[in-house]
Amino acid sequence: MKKIKVVSADSIAIRPFVLTTVSQDEVWDATMKKISKKELKDLAEQLGLEYDDRHIVFAKKLLNAYLIGKK
Repeated sequence: MKKIKVVSADSIAIRPFVLTTVSQDEVWDATMKKISKKELKDLAEQLGLEYDDRHIVFAKKLLNAYLIGKK
């Protein structure tokens, strides 16, 4: 069973809905993180892609620079 709390109308605060408080930009910043070489290697293996350490380092630098630019 759910608990119900009965309150008076005077105790309820009414605030306007501000779209920027839930916009995609704020969610994007909160979920962004840098990518590690291990994550890239694991992803390449899952996708069946051939790679060497030079490709992984380049992809890591490229993706991290892209993510920093999106902030």
